[in-house]
Amino acid sequence: MSDTCTNKAEALFRSSGVVLDGHFQLTSGLHSPVYWEKFRILEHPEHTSSLCGMIAEHFRNCEAQVVAGPTTGGIILAFEVAKQMGLRCIFAEKNDSGLRTFRRGFVLNPKERVLVVDDILTTGKSVKEVLGAVAQHDGVVVGVGVLVDRSEHEFDFGSPLYSCLRSITPAYQPHDCPLCKQGIPLVKPGSSKQK
Repeated sequence: MSDTCTNKAEALFRSSGVVLDGHFQLTSGLHSPVYWEKFRILEHPEHTSSLCGMIAEHFRNCEAQVVAGPTTGGIILAFEVAKQMGLRCIFAEKNDSGLRTFRRGFVLNPKERVLVVDDILTTGKSVKEVLGAVAQHDGVVVGVGVLVDRSEHEFDFGSPLYSCLRSITPAYQPHDCPLCKQGIPLVKPGSSKQK
């Protein structure tokens, strides 16, 4: 990833109010001093298009046949990447058992080459769930593209990983959280409840 792309991505995120500082409980249950309010970028279609263009350009020669993302934000990102690459787009959503699957009549053929796209990579859970859905249909994952890789550890998804921005952000188990020990109020983004 070039410094120009990294700087452009970071500027888009900051100008859109995506990056918040404080004491946050993440969806994973971990605590962090930084929260990525990822859906704020979707308020700006031109920014979203530009970031998706970085993913599309990076994977331009991977011979993908379809782009897949998880619900909810991943749908929009997968759609835009697919549009820019001239490909079909599908998304994986949770079924009654809590497993991500391709529903709503989406078809993924055996050996079809899939580019998986998501918004923020922290624990890798939603990406792994989409990879599982692709595997259920014997698809071939040719790459994983995310807007932000904020994970503390590198992931091996079995195919190349690209992020518009790599921003390692510390995350703590609640019992080891230094922000809790300092008495800084905990915010649960997306929820009106605070601890």
